[in-house]
Amino acid sequence: MTKLSVNVNKIATLRNARGGNNPNLVQVVRDCERFGAQGITVHPRPDERHITTEDVYRINEVCTTEFNIEGYPDARYLKFIEEVRPAQATLVPDPPEAITSNAGWDTVKNETMLRDIVQQIKSYGVRVSIFADPSEVIIEGAKKVGTDRIELYTEPFATGYASDPAAAVADYVTAGKLAKELGLGINAGHDLDLNNLKYLKEKLPFMDEVSIGHALVCDALYMGLENTIQMYLKQLK
Repeated sequence: MTKLSVNVNKIATLRNARGGNNPNLVQVVRDCERFGAQGITVHPRPDERHITTEDVYRINEVCTTEFNIEGYPDARYLKFIEEVRPAQATLVPDPPEAITSNAGWDTVKNETMLRDIVQQIKSYGVRVSIFADPSEVIIEGAKKVGTDRIELYTEPFATGYASDPAAAVADYVTAGKLAKELGLGINAGHDLDLNNLKYLKEKLPFMDEVSIGHALVCDALYMGLENTIQMYLKQLK
């Protein structure tokens, strides 16, 4: 079964727009799990424009499913991982000023750095996932650095899906099969939604997890959070 991890960054963005605690992020986390989500994802950026340092620790206190902390592996991020010990640490290569993650790691160029960081995180008993483009060279490089999983960066798939689904997913199928052969777990995320998720699942039935935030929160504005989560779970069956 492919698990659904709900990224709650956008809930924090809405709260921060007015200050205070509305919507209540911790309550949303509880509700997401109550409505069926099998994981919670956050990406605490240095400027705290959505998830704050306090949020990371408060969510950890209440999360009963799998807590996944994404981020660039600088000293601040590694401190979170060491102290919180989430179920999963997802390493992304984006700089602090990035609006959102928009590319995977060059696992060949960054092999030494990534190997050291992966080893450090795994010493905390935390599963490691590396954000990766659907490239065989990149996947092979991910295996070399010792990661447990990759997270396939799916924006190119989502962009191409409307015009040619088969072409859009082709590289992901190839990369996914290679990752599976190498013994790597497979996550996916970025721009996945109710239109394209089922197709990706059909082509990559062995995915371990998808992380979805922006589209899910947008859908929840119209359909409600409980109903939306159930609809996303249905796409993953």
